[in-house]
Amino acid sequence: MDSSTRTEIEAAAFRRLQKHLMQDRPDVQNIDMMNLAGFCRNCLSRWMQEAAEERGIAMDKAEAREMYYGMPFEDWKAKHQTDASPEARAAFNKSHPDG
Repeated sequence: MDSSTRTEIEAAAFRRLQKHLMQDRPDVQNIDMMNLAGFCRNCLSRWMQEAAEERGIAMDKAEAREMYYGMPFEDWKAKHQTDASPEARAAFNKSHPDG
């Protein structure tokens, strides 16, 4: 497989993951993803920001989140984010003591 085809396949897989998290399972909370998998939608947006910056494209956190979420992050939170349970917060604080 040539590198261009591999990149296309990787990009398609990323877009499918994004669709799954944004359209198919918007009910899954970021804190629960962090607790179970160690990453969430915000991490994915940050990785997009880092990839852009590696290519000399300036992108701030808000721009990266809007690019990933397809809307301003505050709008996403208002539509989909619920308050984290005390148990979820405790698990997050235990696994991310600096976070």
